[in-house]
Amino acid sequence: MRIKERLNQSDFVYGTWCLIPSPEVINILAKAGLDFVLIDMEHGAADYVKAQLMIMAAEAEDCEAIIRVADNDEASILRALDIGASGVIVPHIESVEDREKAISYMKYPPLGVRGFSPYTRAGGYTSKKKHTVQENERILTGIIIEGKSGIKDIGKIIDDPQLDIVYIGTYDLSVSIGVPGDVSHPSVREILITCVDEIRRQGKFAGCLFHNGDELDFFKEIGIQFLAYKVDSKVLYDGFALINELKG
Repeated sequence: MRIKERLNQSDFVYGTWCLIPSPEVINILAKAGLDFVLIDMEHGAADYVKAQLMIMAAEAEDCEAIIRVADNDEASILRALDIGASGVIVPHIESVEDREKAISYMKYPPLGVRGFSPYTRAGGYTSKKKHTVQENERILTGIIIEGKSGIKDIGKIIDDPQLDIVYIGTYDLSVSIGVPGDVSHPSVREILITCVDEIRRQGKFAGCLFHNGDELDFFKEIGIQFLAYKVDSKVLYDGFALINELKG
């Protein structure tokens, strides 16, 4: 069952952020049992050739790959979808206009303005009937809200029937309210609860980054379904940093 269907059934789905531009790393993560990987093309070093291989490596283990594009750019979103990503998450959404652009770039007409070529990986490399309709139904559409303006106007911004996931970027949020890096600060949590309530009220799926079991329990309790556990580079670093303890 695809992530979109599971979210619609009120299920929780689990993944991680991927900064390391490596199909092998993605394949290991997928093999470990993740539901999705988030290929980070804003902070990571992957290009679209590498990202397509990373998507294939995830799908080989029945894991969905979603791309965070670098910005709200039509060409970037088009390429991310054409190489076969299950969906796209667009960062730094601060206004209704930002959201309108992002969703229009992700959807084929009449729902949006996505350019059409069936001869891509997403199109199965051949022309077939109903491709655009099926793609409009298949892809996960996501935005990231992480700044004061976006938080303030979240109700208006997410009011779109074609929007699926609203991811709250708690690190950027913590910076914007003056507690940089303290994502467990009471003020951050208060804002997060308010945002998730609005996201759920409008029938969207809330997403966030968690680091431990306590955060996971809290996020699930308030209704966050799209759950990203740490970042690949940090998990790798933490694993090998233990050598310092072993050295004594």
